[in-house]
Amino acid sequence: MSGEGIPLRRQLGLASLTALVVGEVIGVGIFLTPAGMARTLGSPFWLLVVWLIVGAMALIGALCYGELAARLPEAGGGYVYLRRAYGPVVAFLYGWKCMLVMDPGITAVLAVGLASYVAYVVPLSAIGMKAVAIGTILVLAAANIIGVRFGSRLMQWLTALKLGALALIAILALGLGLGHWSNFVPFVAQRAGSDALPIALASALVSAFFAFGGWWEISKLGGEAQDPERTVPRALAIGVAVITAVYILTSAVFLYLVPLERVTSGETFAAQAGEALFGPAGGRVFAGIVIVAVLGSILGLLMALPRAYFAMARDGLFFKAVAAVHPRFGTPARAITLQAALASLLVLLGNFGQIVSYFIFITVLFVGLTVAAVFVLRRREGAAPAYRTPGYPVTPAIFLVLVAGLLFLLAGHSPVQAALGVGIVALGVPVYFVVFRRGEHTQ
Repeated sequence: MSGEGIPLRRQLGLASLTALVVGEVIGVGIFLTPAGMARTLGSPFWLLVVWLIVGAMALIGALCYGELAARLPEAGGGYVYLRRAYGPVVAFLYGWKCMLVMDPGITAVLAVGLASYVAYVVPLSAIGMKAVAIGTILVLAAANIIGVRFGSRLMQWLTALKLGALALIAILALGLGLGHWSNFVPFVAQRAGSDALPIALASALVSAFFAFGGWWEISKLGGEAQDPERTVPRALAIGVAVITAVYILTSAVFLYLVPLERVTSGETFAAQAGEALFGPAGGRVFAGIVIVAVLGSILGLLMALPRAYFAMARDGLFFKAVAAVHPRFGTPARAITLQAALASLLVLLGNFGQIVSYFIFITVLFVGLTVAAVFVLRRREGAAPAYRTPGYPVTPAIFLVLVAGLLFLLAGHSPVQAALGVGIVALGVPVYFVVFRRGEHTQ
């Protein structure tokens, strides 16, 4: 397979892109995150406020990414925007971070998590769990290699199943009166044993941000979107709005079923809610729902993330062979294979979860830099794209202020991890100048 010089096909419409946003973001976190937030905040009102704040933040960020996607409708997303705004070094460091650990690491984390839920339904040995995790990665990677249209249709089905299952939970809980509205009283006041409100809000905001994590990745499929100047911004905005509504509704249903006083951990919270809904088999039913949710997340990651390596290779900032497009399927098959292989290797090695956490700070920093690129490109290039961020310059400024606050919280909570992540990414500078700078200049 050579495939060099073959363009990617524009096959993704609004429905496919929206399903990818929703399907990639809503994963196992919807069952685990609300518990920690509710226990820390001790108040249904403040839980709602946190979801609304972070949902608004994600929507503002999505609107900014939408303008960048309209200006640069190419494969690669954040990599492409950073390269245009700040040059090849910053863009390479972003790709270096993604490819080195973050992308395969998150894929591996989700695959191992999925295997653990499969093991809850069907007993598995440690080797069996690794086999399930790797098998899941390889099968979903193959689905993405076969064709972006096939992968997007599979994602639409998985997203529909995921949202349908969450809707069924809400309908059963409320329709059958299985919970108690008294669980929301007092609505505003914090329960005894909750953290002090400023500390609780800081912790909950960080948790909620990462529950929304990944909405920005869909922009990497800009080179395969139909009418990308319109569909990508719309898909981002609609997807984030749907995610916000789902998180608020699901958290409310869980609190309706399980009083705050009984919340101890995410796993027990979900198990208690499942038992209230489905009796003794509730845990297995919820495990099945989680498996579907995580399958969608992994599928979305394997579809969107490799486009950054593809774009880097196309620009001479990575090995040229990775820029090949499969002549039959029209997908960046080698880039997808690379991510799947690295993720499978991490599953085999194990003990990679802590390493991934080192890159959380730098990932948020790159998201902030990408949104700041709206200011840079408007000032430098002048001409407006077909879609422009509503409320500019206030909306991107608000997002950057919130990102700065989030970075402060992350650095204060885990300074060593933040410093290590920044240091490892900085090691990419000599790699760029020694290995790839010459190739970039020959393009």
